[in-house]
Amino acid sequence: MITLYQRLGGAEGIARVVEDVMAGHLANPVVKTRFENIKDLEHAKRMAYEFFCAGTGGPEPYTGKDMLTAHKGMNISEQEYLAVVDDIVAAMTKHAVDDATKNEVIAILYSLKGNIIRV
Repeated sequence: MITLYQRLGGAEGIARVVEDVMAGHLANPVVKTRFENIKDLEHAKRMAYEFFCAGTGGPEPYTGKDMLTAHKGMNISEQEYLAVVDDIVAAMTKHAVDDATKNEVIAILYSLKGNIIRV
């Protein structure tokens, strides 16, 4: 069985998607300011990469905080959450990720929603 990690192109494919996701966030007026104010954007990219890899069945360990701890006190709105999801979908589309794989990633993102919005 081909894993979600493999369908996303493995480490290289996920790295490309994450790079475009972060570029999307920096261009998205809904979340742009939040991402411009991150002190260490390279660290944020690394955590997103690790999270994507580990969460999709890859061998890379995730060394960051759990989603609740990472987003606690940020008061993220539903609109911001949806903007981030849209940026992730756009990056996957740019890299020709098939619809079934995109839908699986979206399902994972929605499963995390309660640990991100207004916590």
